[in-house]
Amino acid sequence: MARPKPVTFDKLKIVAENRRARYDYYIEDKFEAGLALQGTEVKALRAGEASIAESYAEVKDGQVWLVNANIPEYSHGNRLNHEPRRPRKLLLHEREIQKFVGAVERKGMTLVPLSIYFNRTGRAKVELALAKGKQTHDKRASTKERDWKRDKARLMRDRG
Repeated sequence: MARPKPVTFDKLKIVAENRRARYDYYIEDKFEAGLALQGTEVKALRAGEASIAESYAEVKDGQVWLVNANIPEYSHGNRLNHEPRRPRKLLLHEREIQKFVGAVERKGMTLVPLSIYFNRTGRAKVELALAKGKQTHDKRASTKERDWKRDKARLMRDRG
């Protein structure tokens, strides 16, 4: 019998986070994907060096690729060091890839990486989200709501 998947992902060490994604997009679904990496990329990630602020994922020829993610060269690497912004293959089940294809083509959604992390077994993973872009007025409303929540918490703390 198959073990049920946990609702939250097993994040032991978060390497990079895309905090702006929650502001720019409505997050619909979250998925965990493995990363196909070279040796020096893993070492650079373990050193805590990565940026996914302007990256995205795309489906090409039945495979999902992480595009524009920056993993800088490993400082102690030699001539076999990796290219920092190369497209990296994401490891997903076929069923999940088909779900992405349908959502991106029909519904106009985007695949946005939320974070890169290491799980308990030491594997590098990407938290990937199916997201829909927000309009400018939606961003203003979410900022207003966030400020109100902060003020409300401050008022409750001062009163009680």
